[in-house]
Amino acid sequence: MTGTPLRVGLVGYGLAGSVFHAPLISATEGLALDTVVTSNPERQQQARAEFPDVRLAATPDELFERAAELDLIVVASPNRTHVPLATTALKAGLPVVVDKPVAGTAAEARELAALAEESGLLLSVFQNRRWDNDFLTLRKLVSEGTLGDVYRFESHFERWRPQLKGGWRESGDPAEVGGLLYDLGSHVVDQALVLFGPVASVYAEVDVRREGARTDDDTFIALTHANGVRSHLYVSATTAQLGPRFRVLGSKAGYVKHGLDPQEAALRDGLRPGAGAGWGTEPEELWGRVGSGESPATGGGRPEPTLPGDYPAYYTAVAKALREGGPHPVTAREAAVALDVLEAARRSADEKVTVTL
Repeated sequence: MTGTPLRVGLVGYGLAGSVFHAPLISATEGLALDTVVTSNPERQQQARAEFPDVRLAATPDELFERAAELDLIVVASPNRTHVPLATTALKAGLPVVVDKPVAGTAAEARELAALAEESGLLLSVFQNRRWDNDFLTLRKLVSEGTLGDVYRFESHFERWRPQLKGGWRESGDPAEVGGLLYDLGSHVVDQALVLFGPVASVYAEVDVRREGARTDDDTFIALTHANGVRSHLYVSATTAQLGPRFRVLGSKAGYVKHGLDPQEAALRDGLRPGAGAGWGTEPEELWGRVGSGESPATGGGRPEPTLPGDYPAYYTAVAKALREGGPHPVTAREAAVALDVLEAARRSADEKVTVTL
């Protein structure tokens, strides 16, 4: 990719901004991290230490005052700010990437999508788990027909965090759009939709388990897809014994995979894409297994090589879309469909009903 790099303004330097967006932006050919917005002095110091040439702004208003100097805005601030910041950026004539969830409701997501379309601007949602190593491998198995007709998709995104961490994600204020349903649930629902298409009905169990918790920390979502596949999705911070990340059962075979994609851990440890060979890869002993009639726990099936995870592909696609007019990775309208499902899950749990979409 040739020419002057596109200048990126990043709003927020918490977990999403510092661990995911800033490193991936800086590693992408054709993009340059120009400005980081954070009012926290420690985070300002961290950003300057990690990216010595970056400019700092204490507020989004400071950033938008020099909108003409930027080519892309990335919103990685708390969920409640996603819609107003994305709206301001689009009205300023700037393309936008928004961390998931793009909005608190599907209606808001569609309003943002309409604004972007009317303005002829990119609006993309950062759904990095589409580029997890296990998900890429599963997409390959499904597309090649290795599993036959898939009957059931089980996805576990579980953690053991018996103590609260605090912060807006655990707030009970609906305006914060916190809780695991909209946090990890955004990932597992998006993956189910990418794999198996539209959803016909939703059933959910949404629980608050930990003492002092104010929002859901142990949630189950059952989807019936229009094509008949059933997705059972688990997101939890209270799982003392972790299950497989994926268990997928089809008419020919099943696929079972344990463990999380290694890219988040690598980014947290300060490793960067392109710094050496092997980004997103995992050792053979962590590969999933494909087979039928036997348990993978006792050696049943064959090892299935896990494809490398590829978070850098997201921002590479963003840069290409901005430069060449290519397809937008993860559109706001796709995100709105996932929010339809999450809203239905909330209603299902509240009213103890199965919701038809």
